[in-house]
Amino acid sequence: MSAQNLLLILFAPFVGSFLGLLVVRLPAGRGVVHGRSRCESCSGRIAARDMIPLVSWLLLKGRCRNCGARIGWLAPAVEAAALGIALWALMVLPSEEWLSWIGAALGWVLLTLALIDARHFLLPDLLTLPLIPAGLLVTWWGDQGAAGPMLLPHHLAGAVLGFAGLAGLGWLYRRLRGREGLGMGDAKLMAAAGAWVGWAGLGSVLLWAALPALVAAVIWGRLRGRLSADMPVPFGTFLALGFWLTWLYGPIGV
Repeated sequence: MSAQNLLLILFAPFVGSFLGLLVVRLPAGRGVVHGRSRCESCSGRIAARDMIPLVSWLLLKGRCRNCGARIGWLAPAVEAAALGIALWALMVLPSEEWLSWIGAALGWVLLTLALIDARHFLLPDLLTLPLIPAGLLVTWWGDQGAAGPMLLPHHLAGAVLGFAGLAGLGWLYRRLRGREGLGMGDAKLMAAAGAWVGWAGLGSVLLWAALPALVAAVIWGRLRGRLSADMPVPFGTFLALGFWLTWLYGPIGV
């Protein structure tokens, strides 16, 4: 294993620790950069020894050292997921190390968006909108070995069509049903997906998203004892999954 790949694996859980803060604090409008980390129960400062990803949570048995309150599963789960994303990117993209880092970074942002949407039905512009120029930049950079930037127009078209398609569906749903179905956050995330996978990959993003979203809706409806067409589903969570899988593996059938 190369030094860069090993660094990515070691770095991933610490990224996950930061992502866990984003998931909790960003929707609440709280700062995530300044200030010391504190226990949510007793507000006591968390020592550096208690902030080692995964390890500290296991050693403390999921409790605060100061007050004994349960820390919860979110932090270690996000840290483990961030590590899993890095390993997944390395397995799929082993030949170009810079691409593995980009794939992991994309996966980390999409993981954060997926969790925030699942918890709050919200896709923050702060995370979604930068993905659009980032996708176009990665496309342009990766295409420099070919005869000029040939792929960039396809990805520009993907961003436009992705946004227009979901925004149009959301408008049509509101007109027909009189309530929100797809939010603008979903349309912006689809625009970001188009910037990364191109217009030809948009169908795959939707397919990867729609199937697990439908399964999740059915399961959730069964658990609640009521399956209804009006039941809200955090579609952005599944859209983030479809986005990453399509970027990693390419459009279905290609």
